[in-house]
Parts: sequence; structure tokens; C-alpha cells
Amino acid sequence: MLTQVAEGVLVHQSALLQNNTVAVQGRAGVLLVDPGTTGDEMACLANDLREVGQPVVAGFATHPDWDHVLWHAELGDAPRYGTARCAARMRDLLSSPDWKIRVAEGLPPEIADETPLDLFGLVVGLPAGATEVPWDGPRVRIIEHPAHAPGHAALLIEECGVLVAGDMLSDVFIPMLDDFTESNDPIEEYLTGLRLLEGVADGVDVVIPGHGSAGGADQLRARIEQDRSYLHALRDGRTPDDPRIGASAKPGWEWVSDIHAGQAHSLARRRARDAAGR
Repeated sequence: MLTQVAEGVLVHQSALLQNNTVAVQGRAGVLLVDPGTTGDEMACLANDLREVGQPVVAGFATHPDWDHVLWHAELGDAPRYGTARCAARMRDLLSSPDWKIRVAEGLPPEIADETPLDLFGLVVGLPAGATEVPWDGPRVRIIEHPAHAPGHAALLIEECGVLVAGDMLSDVFIPMLDDFTESNDPIEEYLTGLRLLEGVADGVDVVIPGHGSAGGADQLRARIEQDRSYLHALRDGRTPDDPRIGASAKPGWEWVSDIHAGQAHSLARRRARDAAGR
């Protein structure tokens, strides 16, 4: 079911992970952002769009995680854009002969048999540093940043004050960090992403996270502060005071605490490794 959250902006939410698919209405059809997780959901979305006379004329993947780069034949063959880094990550994955096995292993078991992979990851990379989605509709600014995943981007639909945040600013997920590797600092990368989103907050009336509930301007700023507080606590080795984890977690989302535990463990292991290398 499509729900209008602002003039010309509709949202379809998946059942399992509350993935938000965003449809932005243009002159000839819609720009479809992060189109869903199961075949039935995407086919239903395509049917809903046909019923309102809005074919898909362009797609956009906010980042290269599996649940943001899916597609369905019913949605048509419109170009599916992403940042240059997002598309490069997809090309690298799809070049592996066992890519379907690798992707399938990461799918939630509840929907593994319902998630079509035939059109998975076919993302057209925009030029590096591109600042707008090329399509015949309202201006959609690209805010690329290093948080969460390589090539992650938020989209700002300026004329209606909507920020499509990708996998950030969620009311159900804590900040999920990119891997702790030798060469990156995922906490600082995430803080950089938050600063970039905060920089456009004055022009935002509605924020749509990749997962969870849409919120108003007050929620945008509150979520930025909540995510920043979580990251500071994680960086400092403190237990975060965050309602998304622990006893206060939303019913059915208690497993988010496991994500936090894994991130805290990875950070502690990195600290120990760095200390041993001194």
C-alpha cells in the first residue's frame, strides 16, 4: 500500500524489516528509491503505481546492501542509478561466479525463498561527485557520504522538503557501521554522514529512513542527536542509553541489541590490536 507523506512523495513499507520504498512523482512517472525486499511486495508496488497512472521512469539505490538493490520485472526496465562507488561495489560482487550463493546466504530465512535475484544489483553508476538524480521530475539532490556503506547517499527532494535518508536516522535501528578494517574509522565516517545530513536539516519537513517510521522536522534533529549519542558512547566504551536496544527495544526488534553487541566487540578487538601494535 502506498502512503503519501508529502506532496508528490509516496512510501511503501515492507512487512519484515520495515524497509521504506519511496516513489517521487515526476512529469511522466515516478523515481523509485530502494524498491523492496520480496517479489510479491515489488509486484504489488508495481500494480499500485499502475493503478494511479505512474510508471517507473527511474530508480535509485541509496547504497549497495542487498535489500536496497533488488528489482522486479513488473517495475519495468527504467535506468536504476546509484553513486559511482555503489555501482562499483555491485560490479565487483556480480563479477564473482558464486555471487548468488553469497547474496542468498545473507538473506533473512523468513523471505529467502521470496526474494528474486534475477535483476539484483544492476545499478548504473552516476559520475563521481554527481549532485542530482538525472530524471524528468523535481530536483533530487544527492548527498553522498561515508556512513554505513561505501557509496551511501541520502536524497533531498527540495521542493517538498523530504529527506530520503537510506539506512540512517531510523527509529528501530541503531547506527550500523561499515566493517572495522585496517584503513577506515567507521565511527568517524558515520559522524561525518550525520554532519552532512544535519547541514540540510533546515530545509527538511519529512525524513524517511531506510527502515522504520517517517518523521517530521523535529524527529530529524532528534534522531541525529540520538545517533550521535550512540556513536559517542560506543567510541568511548560506554553502554549507550538508547531506547532501540536493551529492555526498552521495540517489541519484535530485540535482536537489534545483538547488532550493538557485535559492534562493541569489533571496536574492543580493534582497540586491543592497536594497543598491541604500539
